[in-house]
Amino acid sequence: MSGLQLMLPPFVACMVLVAMLSYLGLHVIAREVIFVDLSLAQMAALGSLSALLIHVDPDSPTAYLFALVATALGALLFALTRTSGRKGRVPQEAFIGIVYVVASAAAVLVANKVPGGGEAVEKTLVGSLLWVTWPQILKLALVYAGLGLFQFALRHRFLTISFHPEEAEQHGWKIRGWDFLFYLSFGVVITLAVPLAGVLMVFSFLVVPAVIANLFTGDKRRLALIAWSTGALASLLGLWVSYTKDLPTGPLIVCMYGLVLVIALGVQRLWLGAAAE
Repeated sequence: MSGLQLMLPPFVACMVLVAMLSYLGLHVIAREVIFVDLSLAQMAALGSLSALLIHVDPDSPTAYLFALVATALGALLFALTRTSGRKGRVPQEAFIGIVYVVASAAAVLVANKVPGGGEAVEKTLVGSLLWVTWPQILKLALVYAGLGLFQFALRHRFLTISFHPEEAEQHGWKIRGWDFLFYLSFGVVITLAVPLAGVLMVFSFLVVPAVIANLFTGDKRRLALIAWSTGALASLLGLWVSYTKDLPTGPLIVCMYGLVLVIALGVQRLWLGAAAE
């Protein structure tokens, strides 16, 4: 198998993931819930592991259903504990961290009781991007296209609640209900992404491009374009170096995202310095 044949499916999978995750990352940064994907990912992992307790195939639709139900519970909790707009005494990030820790501990306990549980936990962390197949990519692209249409149709509500929560409150919107819809769709995205890319890579796809975009602009359209572009660039560079240097793909892509962020910070500092002169 040639290098192109080997690396093309992971590259296409990365582009599908970047298209959805980097956009959702803009909402995550605006809402200041940076670690929400880790919590939802861990809830999904707990759901999948729980399915193994009744001898369900880990790659079956039933296992995905278990993961989605667990993710929906997390989405409901995050919607109910929203504190942006009017800051409460307990920041929402505290609840997100608690969910992550408890779900992680529960996943370890469940994994200890099922055959292959340790391997399932490891796969959740690192994923299996290098071995992705075209049918998996097609399924991911179709589901993400549907979720993208959902986000586009409700973009005014979601963007206003994320970026201008005070305005949403003035309109009298039922913010917790809209938050539940947002986090539920977010959870579906994470549930499908984590088995493929792993928690570390999904976090990088979600947060790093959005952070880079926010370094340079506040315009929502430009934010999305910069996030998509930098995410695609970091993924491409990571896959290329992984192939040419024969290094693990997932960890290298994560490191490449970090390197692109450092470069972006340097460019921003030079840009600000030039503007000040």
